[in-house]
Amino acid sequence: MEKTKVGVIGLGSIAQLVHLPNLVKLSNSEITSVSEIDKRKLNAIADKFSIPNRYSDYKELIDKSDIDVVIITTPTSLHAEIAIYALNSGKHVLVEKPFVRSFQEGIPVIEAAKKANKHVIVGMNLRHRPDAMLLKSVISSEEIGKIFYIKGGWIRRKSSEQDWFMKKEESGGGVIIDIGIVLLDLALWLLDYPKVEAISCQNFYQNTKNIEDSSISFLRCNNSRLVSLETSWSLPMEKASHYFTVYGTNGYATLNPFSVFKKYEDQYIEVGSSQTENSAILFQKSYLNELKNFIGAIRGINPLVSTGEEALERLRIVEAMYRSSAEHKEITLS
Repeated sequence: MEKTKVGVIGLGSIAQLVHLPNLVKLSNSEITSVSEIDKRKLNAIADKFSIPNRYSDYKELIDKSDIDVVIITTPTSLHAEIAIYALNSGKHVLVEKPFVRSFQEGIPVIEAAKKANKHVIVGMNLRHRPDAMLLKSVISSEEIGKIFYIKGGWIRRKSSEQDWFMKKEESGGGVIIDIGIVLLDLALWLLDYPKVEAISCQNFYQNTKNIEDSSISFLRCNNSRLVSLETSWSLPMEKASHYFTVYGTNGYATLNPFSVFKKYEDQYIEVGSSQTENSAILFQKSYLNELKNFIGAIRGINPLVSTGEEALERLRIVEAMYRSSAEHKEITLS
């Protein structure tokens, strides 16, 4: 079978660090084209990865290249525009998170995908981590009972120095959009997409003006389940912290490191653990697994994970978070 031909639009840090290096590892695909408005960066990166076709205009890449799929890693403000153009041109699309800047902005993308009968996947990489997939199996088997509470947090310094990243009109938001949305996605995926009934959120602006640099949220879901999320670029810390704990009626499990504890009489006994790989390796593997799923799905090998429709629902929840913080009250979702 011929290799799937891939075009990458936007050659910022996420493309350079994970997408391009991982794509060259896949035997069933090849990067044939890239697009970047910075011509010096365009040629330097295309030379590094031996990519023959290079364009400063994304429309030229889509129109002139013999590609099957497009990976979009541009500023968020361009995601919808590029995705719709690619879908209308008959290409499958992978969009880096966040999907788009708002729920309404994402609707035309989903409509274009349905009309073109093409896939849209959004890069929610945490659910593709090997330890997260293992945790999913633990939860599905009810090894620790019925899940009633998930607590997740990610505290680190701001991840990008690019100007657009700090402008709400281009990025769509602050720390919630940067790292909160993938924690949210992971929690709801592990719970098999529960109905989120109410949201309470408080955002902080310690070192920023129009985008939040810290955020704490509580999501009340159906069947009395609760999700707590804490994210920050600015909380005082000695080092970055990334924690995730799932509590069940018969035990609990954690990520970073992965461990499973079951209740026996009045004690909790560790029944499984894994710390064979550090966080940097898990980060790389999450993106590699994400690409494998995407390429496999469009080749008809496996079902698609992390669809555009799922990402759109995440944005509806994110918008309720912002509204809760702005109005200083809990928001009920219909």
